[in-house]
Amino acid sequence: MSSTSPTGVGKKPIYYTLSFQLVVGLALGIAVGYFWPKYGVELNALATGFVKLIKMVAGLIVFLTVVTGFAGMSKGSGLGKLSFRAIVYFEVISTLALILGFALANIFQPGAGLAIPADGAATVSKFAEGAKSLTTTEFLLNIIPKTVVDALASGVMLQTLLVSLLFGYGLYALGDRGKPVVDLLTLATDATFKVVGVILRLAPIGVFGAVAFTLGKFGLASLLPLLKLIGLVWLGCLLFIVFVLGTVAHLTRFSLWKFMGHIKEEMIIAFTTTSGEAALPGLVKKLETAGCSKNVVGFVVPAGYSFNLDGSSLYMTLAAMFNAQAAGVQVGLGEQFALLLVFLLTSKGLAAVSGGAFVALAASLAMFPDIPLAGLALILGVDRLMDVIRTVTNVVGNGVATMAIAYWEVQRVDMPASIESLDSVNAMSVPQRAVP
Repeated sequence: MSSTSPTGVGKKPIYYTLSFQLVVGLALGIAVGYFWPKYGVELNALATGFVKLIKMVAGLIVFLTVVTGFAGMSKGSGLGKLSFRAIVYFEVISTLALILGFALANIFQPGAGLAIPADGAATVSKFAEGAKSLTTTEFLLNIIPKTVVDALASGVMLQTLLVSLLFGYGLYALGDRGKPVVDLLTLATDATFKVVGVILRLAPIGVFGAVAFTLGKFGLASLLPLLKLIGLVWLGCLLFIVFVLGTVAHLTRFSLWKFMGHIKEEMIIAFTTTSGEAALPGLVKKLETAGCSKNVVGFVVPAGYSFNLDGSSLYMTLAAMFNAQAAGVQVGLGEQFALLLVFLLTSKGLAAVSGGAFVALAASLAMFPDIPLAGLALILGVDRLMDVIRTVTNVVGNGVATMAIAYWEVQRVDMPASIESLDSVNAMSVPQRAVP
C-alpha cells in the first residue's frame, strides 16, 4: 500500500483551485475598474449573470435541504427544541448587532457636518414606496405564497422556507411510509449540488465583473465624503465577527479562524457579488463537511438567511443614525430604543423585500417622521461598498450560528477532527455524534 496520503494523490496545481481563480478575478477587476472605468461599468452584466445563475437554484437548494433534513429526523429528536434554540439565538445576536451599530454612531457621529441634498426626497422616493408594504400585517401575510410553485419561483426565502417546513413535516409525520420520497429528494439534492458545482466554476468571472463595475462606477474621489460611514460599517462588522462571533465560537468549542478558512470561497463570493444567496449552496455543503448534522444545517441555514442577518442589522442602525445626524436631528436614547424594536422586525424581512437592507431601512425610518427620509440620498450611491462587508458578515454569522446550534444539539463532530482535515467542499463527510 502506498504511503502517500489520500489528500496528496492527484493534487491539482494551485491555479486550478477556485480560491486562486477568485483572487485572480478580484485583481483583474480592480485593474480594469481603476484604469478603464468606462469599460468596468459595462462589465456589471458578468456579475449579474453569475448571481442570477446561483439564484436560479438557491430556492431549490433550500427546499431540498430543509425537506430532507426535516424528514430525516428521527422521532423524539427534539425538533421543537431546535427551533426554539435557533430563534432565541437569532434574536439575541441580531440585537447585539443593532446595539453595536448604535454605539458606533453615537461615539463617532458619522453624519455630523454633512448636509442633506435638496433633491434627496425624489432620489429615494421609489424606495419609500417599496417600503410601504413593510407593515407587520403585510410582512406576515407575505410569508404565505399564492401557490407552492410560486414559493419556489418567486425567490422569496421566507415563502420557500414555509413550504419546505410544511412538506418536511408531512414526510416526517409519515415515518417509514415517506422514506421512498425522502430517498428521491436526497438524490435530487445531490444532483442539484452537482449543478451548483458547475455554476461555481464561473464565480471568478462574476467576481471580475462585480469588482470592475464597483470601482469603475464610484472611483476613489467620489467616496471621500462618505468614507467615515463606510469605514464605520466595515469596523463594526469586523468587531462583530471578532468579538461577538468569536465569543460564540469559543463557547461552542471551535476555531473561528479555521472555520472562516474553511468557507473562504463562500466569503469571497459574498464579498464580490454582494449576494448571500450566491454563497448559500456552498455554505450548506461546507457546514456538513465541517461536522454539522444535515438536520441542523437544513433548518438553521435557511432560517438564518431570513432571521439572522447580522451585518445588515448593524448597517441599518448605523445608517439610520447617520441619516439623522446629517439632517441635524438629535435622536435620544428613548427614540433609539424605539428604532431598535422596529429594526428587530423589519430586519427579518430583508430576504423577502426587493432592494434588501436599503428598502428595510427606508421602511423603518418612515415610521419616524422627525428623521427626514431624504437623507438616505447621501448613502444611496455608495450603498454597495457597505453591502460587500455586511453580506460577508451575514454569511459568516449564519455559519457560526449553525456550528453553535449543532454543538448545543449534540449534532456536531469535534472540530479538530473535521475542519483541520478538510481541504475542499468535496471532502468526505464525517459521522455525527450520536444524539443521546
